[in-house]
Amino acid sequence: MEEKASSSFKTFINQFVVPGDVVLDLSTMAQQTIKLGSGLHQDNDVISTVKAGKLRFTKPNKYWVEGSHKRYVPSVGDHVLGIVVESRADNFLMDIKGPTLAVLPVLAFEGVIRRNIPRFEIGTLLYARVVKANAGMNPELSCTDANGKAAEFGPLKEGFMFETSTGLSRMLLSSPPCPILDGLGKKLSFEIAVGLNGRVWVNAESPSTVILVSNAIMKSESLSAAQQKITVEKLLQRVQ
Repeated sequence: MEEKASSSFKTFINQFVVPGDVVLDLSTMAQQTIKLGSGLHQDNDVISTVKAGKLRFTKPNKYWVEGSHKRYVPSVGDHVLGIVVESRADNFLMDIKGPTLAVLPVLAFEGVIRRNIPRFEIGTLLYARVVKANAGMNPELSCTDANGKAAEFGPLKEGFMFETSTGLSRMLLSSPPCPILDGLGKKLSFEIAVGLNGRVWVNAESPSTVILVSNAIMKSESLSAAQQKITVEKLLQRVQ
């Protein structure tokens, strides 16, 4: 659908929107041609969103809402939270919420050789990196960075893992930090690992902190940046 609109549309790019948000009023704008994609709807002069996600833009002038999905599609370079479902001699089979199980070679860890390969029980949670994602093949993971270092990758012990949509995961990994994580991080001490496959792990010394942070994150997907800030303020008032 092609319409006339102003470049002010671009002020919403990469912002999280929810159904009903008005992103443009054509009656108040100078004109230029744009193309409306998925997630956007026009009613007379008003363009609004019909699903939750981030407003995206691609040249020359196409706009759409990138929605949240439960099913994850692996892509090289993605950081994911995987669960060991089977241990083999040469690799681990991992559930990463994708169409197929992923393969994590036993040697894909810093400093590992045949004499000291890691052993993980079924159900172990690991933070890993997607290194191969070819159509028709099982994705391959690694627990090292591009330089072969462990970095932040490896097993995640203790803590609490919960599942979200891929859209929420991307919001949590956005830069600058989303208001939920920014606000909580200024007042509370906790660890967090976010997988682009829609899984989040939270750990802290206090179980109450783990619960507070986890609940705040799970409730944040449908909130605007302003609403996230208000939510954080209210939650922190309860623990002061």
